[in-house]
Amino acid sequence: MPYVNIKVTDEGVSAEHKRMLIEAVSELLERVLNKPRHTTFVVIDEVATDSWGVGGETVADLRGRERQR
Repeated sequence: MPYVNIKVTDEGVSAEHKRMLIEAVSELLERVLNKPRHTTFVVIDEVATDSWGVGGETVADLRGRERQR
């Protein structure tokens, strides 16, 4: 019973994007590990950009600087 947890920032991830991720990950585990889709759990967590950090900064701060350029 595979469990996959996908974490993404909450920047424009649509319901269709999530559906496609769930479908593709389930297909991948079926193809690579021979795990049946009906036993595969996929959870997508959306994280606010001010709660996600990289390189010592929040993604919100990084995106703000990118917009100023």
